[in-house]
Amino acid sequence: MASASLFFSPVPTASINSSQLSTSSLKPRSNRNCRIITASLSEKSQPIAKKSESSVPIRKVPGDYGLPLIGPLRDRLAYFYFEGRDDFFKNRVRKYGSTVFRLNMPPGPFVAKDPRVIALLDAASFPVLFDTSLVEKRDLFTGTYMPSTDLTGGFRVCSYLDPSEPHHAPLKKFLFFLLASRRQEIIPEFHRTFGSLFENLEDELAKKGKADFGDPNDQAAFDFLSRALFGQDPAETKLGRDAPKLIRKWVLFQLGPLLTLGLPPYLEDLLLHSFMLPPALVKSDYNRLAEFFKESAGPVLDEANRLGISQDEAVHNLVFAICFNTFGGLTILFPNLVKLIGRAGARLHGKLAQEIRSAVRDSGGVVTMRAIEELMPLTKSVVYETLRIEPPVPVQYGRAKHDMVVQSHDAGYQVKAGEMLFGYQPMATKDPRVFDRAEEFVADRFVGEEGEKLLKYVMWSNGPETESPTVDNKQCAGKDFVVLVARLLVVELFMRYDSFEIEVGTSPLGSSVKITSLKKATF
Repeated sequence: MASASLFFSPVPTASINSSQLSTSSLKPRSNRNCRIITASLSEKSQPIAKKSESSVPIRKVPGDYGLPLIGPLRDRLAYFYFEGRDDFFKNRVRKYGSTVFRLNMPPGPFVAKDPRVIALLDAASFPVLFDTSLVEKRDLFTGTYMPSTDLTGGFRVCSYLDPSEPHHAPLKKFLFFLLASRRQEIIPEFHRTFGSLFENLEDELAKKGKADFGDPNDQAAFDFLSRALFGQDPAETKLGRDAPKLIRKWVLFQLGPLLTLGLPPYLEDLLLHSFMLPPALVKSDYNRLAEFFKESAGPVLDEANRLGISQDEAVHNLVFAICFNTFGGLTILFPNLVKLIGRAGARLHGKLAQEIRSAVRDSGGVVTMRAIEELMPLTKSVVYETLRIEPPVPVQYGRAKHDMVVQSHDAGYQVKAGEMLFGYQPMATKDPRVFDRAEEFVADRFVGEEGEKLLKYVMWSNGPETESPTVDNKQCAGKDFVVLVARLLVVELFMRYDSFEIEVGTSPLGSSVKITSLKKATF
């Protein structure tokens, strides 16, 4: 249920080693009386940025946007085809000797009116994007363009609202209520749904020698969300088992300008990146989803009415929160989790199996919240490390509310009111000045007191992991829910199996994972 900017992507991410950044060319200027914006990531819930004096040099933001139309098109082709996303950013970091610079972000013409942004690509500058006293979030969920509200029932749903707008607080309270009202159902419904998933994978593996994780995971994710949050099995309704394919099509009409589907480059660029697909083509599919939630939400819609939200607005916000944000996030996160754990090998698998089974035994043979939270530190760390390495929401945007200076590790940069700030999260969460072996998946990175101190730099939820979503910020309303169900997937996996092996590919919306072996639990 992310309130952050959302951008699905299948490609691996990378960051720049600090040795590649040259500071010799940064000429100090007088910064007397200059107020610097710096990140202030703390264990407590408080504003994410503060103003402070600093002795770092003050610079103008390097980079340029090029000629109108030509510059944005040049950057778009480089981003998608000539360089690729990660190298697009890495090459400019090297070019400017800075992790803060100007560039055009796709899609550009003719979808986005103004693609010009200032990129923030390190752990020091990136958190400014979370501070709503410094940046505005209105209509920036997908970045430099906003899909038609015809795709959301005519409403600007919560993800597109700035916290200063009057509808933001009641809508976020509505989502908090949904999660709290069904919290007792989450663990048993997850076990029921994903237990069945793994049984089906075993059958397919026995028949074919390998089993695709992606499509079955998509179906299980939607079934679980429906059963756990609404007490409704979709298979028993008119929607049946159609939800995943309906959602994928609907998401394509919103995120098409940010995706690559493997078509010939210039054809794909014309069809996907130059124009929005017409919402009318997906209207009937969307209406089926909306009708399902209208019929299934029941008591939740009563709470919406109490909060002053109309039934129609509540329904369309539920569709977006469940189908786009939560379902969309889980269909990326879960394959990534299986991929990274699978690649880590049998030694990690053995440690996870031992920890999880011991914790469950100590809890009377039942998976409990206490066991997950207090007795499974390695399981928790593996989930956080996955969210650090491959955050489901890799980009964030914010528009500067006033003139300010944004500080990176090495310098302060002058930003004018109204300029668009952009952050590519995988470079911030793999900042080598914060994390040792930043590019590597280190399963126990967040174990212990020193490891837990690094959680403030895990920012997948549009805010630090050490802070909580409120009606006054844009941190994901379902932050704790997503972390919990990711842990439950690891628990379900290693309660059943000692180890497993995989094959990995890519897909338009994330990693493609096939299970090639499952070694059943022996202890």
